[in-house]
Amino acid sequence: MKTFFTILFLSLCFQGIAQNDVVADVKFQGQKKNKVGFLKKYVSVRNGDVLDSLQLEQDVVLLKRLAGVSHANYQVFLSEDNRYNVFFNIEENFTLIPNVNVWTTTNEQVAYKVGLYDYNFLGRNIAFGGFYQNNGFDSYGINLRMPNLFTRNFGIALNHQNWTSEEPLYFDEGSANYKYSNTSFEALLLYQINFKHRIQFGANVFSEKYNYLNGLTSDEIPQSLALDKFLLKFAYEYNNLDYEYQYIEGIKNTFYFQYVTSENSFQDNFLIGWSDFMYFKRVGEKGNWANRFRFGVASNSASPFAPFSVDNNLNIRGVGNLIDRGTASMVLNTEYRHTLYEKGWFILQGNTFIDVGTWRNPGGTFSDFANSENLRIYPGIGLRFIHKRIFNATFRIDYGYGITKDSSSGIVFGIGQYF
Repeated sequence: MKTFFTILFLSLCFQGIAQNDVVADVKFQGQKKNKVGFLKKYVSVRNGDVLDSLQLEQDVVLLKRLAGVSHANYQVFLSEDNRYNVFFNIEENFTLIPNVNVWTTTNEQVAYKVGLYDYNFLGRNIAFGGFYQNNGFDSYGINLRMPNLFTRNFGIALNHQNWTSEEPLYFDEGSANYKYSNTSFEALLLYQINFKHRIQFGANVFSEKYNYLNGLTSDEIPQSLALDKFLLKFAYEYNNLDYEYQYIEGIKNTFYFQYVTSENSFQDNFLIGWSDFMYFKRVGEKGNWANRFRFGVASNSASPFAPFSVDNNLNIRGVGNLIDRGTASMVLNTEYRHTLYEKGWFILQGNTFIDVGTWRNPGGTFSDFANSENLRIYPGIGLRFIHKRIFNATFRIDYGYGITKDSSSGIVFGIGQYF
């Protein structure tokens, strides 16, 4: 009798295993530039796997995070013997993107920047391109990012930049303008731990030069300075965002840490770390609430070379270009985005926002965060012109108006969402 029940139990177990639905083949539809071989390596489902709807949903989210994919879904069809074919349906993005910007500088010169980037080079999720900029000085950069070079989880990034600009340095008595040059070479290793977690780490070798142009000067302030530096960097990303064309929902947090060595009397070796926490929520059918909270801390030396800057294009819209520097920062950007018009590939989106930020002065204390002299509050409105079939094809224009003491106002243009 005991043997009978044992045999019955085992037969039921084997029958349950046999009844598991199995993936016979993974296929893709709609792709043109994206290589099928790459896509099959990129998704996690494999021939012979047990059919798992949760796994397929995660693969769809991963596909929608690719620069070369604007939208994706999946279908399952019975093949034979409890085996199924999985079809991923792909809507592709156009990813060869020119970049043209024209603006006027503080000395009323006309500046421009031109570039060309392919964010899906060779159809394998490789980002490759470069730029040239002239703002009275020549600058250029070349970037190559291959996150899936070795395996579906492991790749590299290589970057070279030769940058020259006019930058203000801030002292207790005032400020001075310098010609700033930075030549750098960077190599990073990229590793995706799993669906939500990834890291990158590497090194950057760079040289900086400062040459005095105008403004405050004294015997204690160098009029020329050359610095050779070495930077170690590490970044950890938690990404649980889901994309539906222009709409985003979920949480993303990225933590950055860097150690910079510098052999000079004006800037010691220093540590810097900051975190970007983002939260997105769908509101009704056409709304999206978007938030970014950035908190960063660096070594607190009383130096004009403080690493965190207050700037239109980085953190607070309308505040002006590079108006101040600090050794710690706390910034909240919150905005409501609403689709005003959508027809075919074109989307017109409006937004209202509030940008709030405060800083620790170089050599100061964390009580500087509460200092009204450092607090900036800028509400504003903006428009987004979006192409649904071109990667990152969002032209944005925002107007920010300061409501704190001695505030300014201004218009900020850019490509891509502000965050």
